[in-house]
Amino acid sequence: MLTVDVSLSNTFIGHQNPIFAVSHGLDASTIFTGGNDKGVVEWDMREGKFKRILCAVPASVYVLHLLEEEGVLIIGLRNGEVWFVDIARQELIHKTQTEKGAVFDLRVLPDKREIIATGEEGVAYVWSLDNYALLYKFPIADTTVRVIEPYPNTNQIAFGDKNGVVHLYDTADFRAITNQQVHSLPVTALAVTDTSLLTGGRDAKLVRLAQHDLSIIEAITPHMFTVYAILPHPSLPIIATVSRDKSIKIWNALSLALLKNISIERGYDAHRLSINTATWVGDQLVTAGDDKLVKIWDVSVQDS
Repeated sequence: MLTVDVSLSNTFIGHQNPIFAVSHGLDASTIFTGGNDKGVVEWDMREGKFKRILCAVPASVYVLHLLEEEGVLIIGLRNGEVWFVDIARQELIHKTQTEKGAVFDLRVLPDKREIIATGEEGVAYVWSLDNYALLYKFPIADTTVRVIEPYPNTNQIAFGDKNGVVHLYDTADFRAITNQQVHSLPVTALAVTDTSLLTGGRDAKLVRLAQHDLSIIEAITPHMFTVYAILPHPSLPIIATVSRDKSIKIWNALSLALLKNISIERGYDAHRLSINTATWVGDQLVTAGDDKLVKIWDVSVQDS
């Protein structure tokens, strides 16, 4: 039986507005955060303090994605721009833009050297990472597509839209494979495990889907409100979820049994408003949200 211990390692204070995006840095000691402050902040996890403002941006930051080998941070903005910033030089090396609406999510397809982004108008944009040229543009839905999740080691990618539908595409030619009505409200989180695709929604549901045809395997209600992130641990058999209900929960990755509930009500110095984003950095879970705080949690697992 798995048991989980969680303790708060640090709280970073400095953002003046809600935080929407977090990314790990170039090493295990740094992270980046962004939100309504119109700037991307770098934090030193080892020293437990603010490091620098990486760059100022003209609109709210909705998504951050690290290109580790290139030393570049990709930033998706509310105004539809996608920025490529050299971390060491603190220099904007390129920017591109969607035709309409905010960039809610973006992902990298490393085998193809491509970046794919989606936004409010339900269209996907694919750019080359070599010369930033727009390679493809195709409609996914007639509404906002908020989240993207590529399947590792296969040529498939999932999208989640505002109507609660999950769409599966082939990344070789970006043809539609299938779609499934999964949630009654918008899809707000996607995550791939070894065996399935997990989806979270504004309907507070967490659903496990078969990867190949999106058939529903099981569904639970993990939170009281929107599930904003689903985070399989990089090596341990656990999954973290965060929510608008201000709680963090740790689950058994195989059974989806609840292992730990981290919230103020459970005695933790946890978030006081919606948790909008999170990421694993090794065995530490980084969470951030509407209370303008970044919290670093030490997580350990024992198999008894």
